[in-house]
Amino acid sequence: MSAPAINLPHVLAELGAVFERYEAALIANDVAVLNALFWDNPLTVRFGIAEIHYGADAIRKYREHFVSPANMPRQLRNLVITTFDENFATADVEFLRDGDPVGRQSQTWVRFPEGWRVVSAHVSMLT
Repeated sequence: MSAPAINLPHVLAELGAVFERYEAALIANDVAVLNALFWDNPLTVRFGIAEIHYGADAIRKYREHFVSPANMPRQLRNLVITTFDENFATADVEFLRDGDPVGRQSQTWVRFPEGWRVVSAHVSMLT
């Protein structure tokens, strides 16, 4: 088995564009786009700041019923996107929101026939 190709320019550009689409949807609280960018599967996992979701259905329910659009704008810093071959990537970033400690977000992305999807996500705050 050979080592995967890391950060192929075209794959890195694709994932960068998808990450920007996700970020714009997050700030706008565009639930339809956020839901579409997560893998629609019971194996999808999202660990939030104060919640844990196993499966795409639980993530959708959370987004549709419990997420408030208040204080969504944020600044990103130290974004690191790493792609492995053509179909797997990670995105890790720190974020700042007024009055909050530094936040951290990690996502694992996989390219499926329908496009790039988050298969695992973790959001936390430094305390």
